[in-house]
Amino acid sequence: MKALTWQGVEDVRVEEVPDPVLQEPTDAIVRVTSTAICGSDLHLYGVLAAYLTPGDVLGHEFMGVVEEVGSGVSRLKVGDRVVVPFTIACGHCWMCERGLFAQCETTQNKEHGTGASLFGYTSLYGQVPGGQAERVRVPHADFGPVKITSDHPDERFLYLSDILPTAWQGVKWAGVPEGGSLCVLGLGPVGQLAVRSARHMGIERVIAVDRVPERLATAQQWGAQVIDLDEVDDVADAVRDLTDGRGADGVLDAVGMEAHGAPVAELLVKAVARLPKALGRPAIEHFGIDRLAALHTAIDAARRGGTVSISGVYGGAVDPMPMLTMFDKGLTFRMGQCHVRQWTDELYDLVSQDEDVFGLESLATHHVPLVDAPQMYRTFRDKQDGCLKVVLKP
Repeated sequence: MKALTWQGVEDVRVEEVPDPVLQEPTDAIVRVTSTAICGSDLHLYGVLAAYLTPGDVLGHEFMGVVEEVGSGVSRLKVGDRVVVPFTIACGHCWMCERGLFAQCETTQNKEHGTGASLFGYTSLYGQVPGGQAERVRVPHADFGPVKITSDHPDERFLYLSDILPTAWQGVKWAGVPEGGSLCVLGLGPVGQLAVRSARHMGIERVIAVDRVPERLATAQQWGAQVIDLDEVDDVADAVRDLTDGRGADGVLDAVGMEAHGAPVAELLVKAVARLPKALGRPAIEHFGIDRLAALHTAIDAARRGGTVSISGVYGGAVDPMPMLTMFDKGLTFRMGQCHVRQWTDELYDLVSQDEDVFGLESLATHHVPLVDAPQMYRTFRDKQDGCLKVVLKP
């Protein structure tokens, strides 16, 4: 079959790889009908080379049709249409019983001290072949996949794999009180869906921050007040100007380690990405530093007693944090991988309605065959051609 494989820093290729086979009774084989490029994939493209091996199959946002099931899978049958959460969870361990599916103790990667395994996401998270492929082996298919019974097109459901529940969780975790305000930093796909989720939840004052004109315009169309990074001296001051001088009740960082505004950190990150594995892994694990412009802005823009919710991925080990400010302001922090299955039931009901309440069918700006994925990684990374979201068709 064809699959997108990692070959080196900023080098991904569509190649022929072996077809997946059932390995456990709880496995299923899914023929992929739609898959997407996520902002998190860009970390693999340019940063986390030390944890990748040439030939690794990428991708963690995908859906398709069940082609084969193991003897331990009773809730799915061949021919079922499913969307697959990017976090691989068993559904019955101590963590899963508490809804903490991204910390599943059955698929945790204890040798690395990391949480649940993820599709297509490095040896840190299980090195499970991903979904930017024609077929995927889905572990724990007796729990994870969400069966689709609606005849809506794929893009109503594709984003249930990651970015819609990630945005939804980020807004929930921001703890915005009734009548309060939410500031969303970063208007990529997760940020856009956070704006739409917040508005759907009844949060009337949503402030959205970015520097890409078309992304700002899109958020504004969905009811956000927008702040253009390039038109203000200080984002936090601009947020305070819109919130009676206090700052936002909740701030959602939808950017993560790829933030602009820290040229020295950017050079360090790029240098570490190109080190040999024997040097790169210790550098990331013990000396790694993220680009923290977005996170520091979130801390500054939150009101005293407010909440900072972090959906963007961070991985640094020695990130300098303004502890005095964080303590003095009495901030609450919520962060981590999305517990996708915690949210999919309520979100499935919403996206299955006749009305496309989150505008999912029009979110993707680029629809291309899987073979065009290498070029689209570059286009998405560089924000060229108005690229907001890429959907690939195997």
